[in-house]
This record gives sequence, C-alpha cells and structure tokens, in this order.
Amino acid sequence: MISINKNNKGELTEARGKRVKKSSLYSKNLDFELSRSKFNDFLLCKRCFYMDRVLGIKVPDMPGWTLNSTVDELLKKEFDLCRKTQTQHRLMIKYNMEGIIPFDHPDIDRWRDALRGGIKYRYKDTNLIIKGGVDDVWFNRFTEEIIIVDYKSQASFYKVNTEDYLSNIFHESYKVQMDIYAYLFEKNGFNVSEVSYFYVANCRKDMSGFNSKLVFDETLVPYNLRTHWIDTKIEEMLNVLNSEELPSFNPFCQNCACSKARAELEY
Repeated sequence: MISINKNNKGELTEARGKRVKKSSLYSKNLDFELSRSKFNDFLLCKRCFYMDRVLGIKVPDMPGWTLNSTVDELLKKEFDLCRKTQTQHRLMIKYNMEGIIPFDHPDIDRWRDALRGGIKYRYKDTNLIIKGGVDDVWFNRFTEEIIIVDYKSQASFYKVNTEDYLSNIFHESYKVQMDIYAYLFEKNGFNVSEVSYFYVANCRKDMSGFNSKLVFDETLVPYNLRTHWIDTKIEEMLNVLNSEELPSFNPFCQNCACSKARAELEY
C-alpha cells in the first residue's frame, strides 16, 4: 500500500525513510529492547529485519485496525470486571472451565501495554531484551498455572473450529506470537499451562442487515504451546544483529522483491 507521511495535525510532512529514535536501532554497547512483532519480522525476512533494526531503514506504516482494537478493549473491560470479583467470564462457564478465572496480578496492566510496558526478559547475559504485550492471562486454581490468552477478531461466513483455525497458513504468526508470550512468562518464573487459548470473535456476515450493530460468535480455540525453538532463533537473531554484513536477498519476501524491482528501474 502507499502511505503518506502526516503529523498529528494531519499536515503533510517529509517522509525520510530512516528511523530517528536511537532506541529503535541496535547497538552492541547498549541494551536493546525488541518487541515480539519485530522478532516475528526476523523470522520472516532477515534482510528486512537487519535493514530496519540495524541500518534504520523504516518500512512504511500500516494503518491501525480500529474495529479489532475496539473488540480487544471491550473484552478487556469484561474480563477486568471478572478479575476484580474473581469470578468466571461467561465463556469460561460456557466451556465448563472449572477453576479457571482471570489472573489477578498487580502487573496485568503493564503486561498488556505493548508500547509502554509489556512483559520483558533479558536473554542470558546479552544486551537483548525481548518484550511483548499480552491480551490476557487467566489462572487455574487447581493446577496453579497461568494461561496465556490472545483475542482475535474476524468476519467470516464459516463457524470457527480448532483444526481449521490452527492449520490456516495466515495464522502461523498467531501461533508464533503465543509461543513467545509463553516463553516470556516462563522466563519470568511463572508456571505456564501447556495449553493457551485464542479467544476468537467472529463477526457474522449472514445477518439480514447492519441495523446499527455487529453480531459476533465467540469461540475458544485451544493451542498447545511450543517454546523449544525460541532460544535457537534468538541466537540466530543475535548473530544477524552483530554482523557487519547485510543478509542475503529473500526471494519469498515481497518487500525485498519491491526494493529490487525499484532499484532496477532507477539505476
């Protein structure tokens, strides 16, 4: 997509294509915080990741998904009411999740604030700090395990079922996201359940009309966490960050292909 640079007043400003915040750029001599989403960028394309985090070449911004974020905010309000009273949410009751309630912890708001907080972990004795902002955390009173939960909203004619949802190639990044959240909580000393949940709010497209409201079906999709791969990938990422060489062209990356095509035309 084409993105035009504007300030918070809506005025056009020059697009420089370079990052200006020093904290966004990797330095071998300073602590460096890396978000869960940027970790996923590394998994997708090492070359684009290096250009962004080391060379400071800024990828055009994507617009926010306001309807999705609104669903997230409203769900958090619901679960916070249950968190305050330590009672079950309606979906927990629907799925017969005996003993499971929203996790009441003083850091829950910080964990959910991906921009200003999140849950963090310094990787071994390095300068790399991985962080992520989780949607919610539940607690199993019987096993004393925490449960990682991620809200997802979508619109489809089809009902959500676990097998199709998890096998969808476009949901691979969702599973990576959940694995990283679990990894971060484990590294912070929490006893994490092996099963996490996607709370999927599916907007129904088979209604007779809009009628000033959207109707959602709610489904819990269980996902068995896999965190064994993460340390290896962090080591690979550190090698890339500390390298003086730009990673090779990724033939499957659309950003790489676009850059190559433009360079061929211009030069």
